[in-house]
Amino acid sequence: MHLAQLNVAHLREPLDSPALADFLAALGPIYQVSDAAPGFVWRMKEGDEPTDLIQHDYGPMLVVNLSVWESRETLWNFIYRSAHLEVMRRRRQWFHRIAEPYTVMWWVPEGHLPPLDEAMARLDLLRTQGPGPEAFTFKDFYDSSAAACLPAAAEVTK
Repeated sequence: MHLAQLNVAHLREPLDSPALADFLAALGPIYQVSDAAPGFVWRMKEGDEPTDLIQHDYGPMLVVNLSVWESRETLWNFIYRSAHLEVMRRRRQWFHRIAEPYTVMWWVPEGHLPPLDEAMARLDLLRTQGPGPEAFTFKDFYDSSAAACLPAAAEVTK
């Protein structure tokens, strides 16, 4: 099993605003760090340029990031023990504070690359039902053995 993660953020300004210039400039270097990080499997991309953000139907002010990692530890190390941390510390300059969960994790069978609608459904599940084996956070984490017995995982591994 691999660990999928989605995080969403609501922009304070439109993407073409000068206030977001530093955020957009940081994307390329941070994607280089993530893509080379131990345990990194995949991230959803819209195009070849780092500023080609994932297109979706959830509004122009919502930025989404969807990736797959080998383990909790490898994702944690990227988020909190790499150059990503310095950029993340500046997130309030670029994004509104969200009162509900804005990040979710879930286990996927190795080789499965979750589509955005699956990821958004997991975030909705976390928001409506709280953490469980199908949608969780670092704080309320479920290991892959709990997810492996769920019907969706069983179907994919058949």
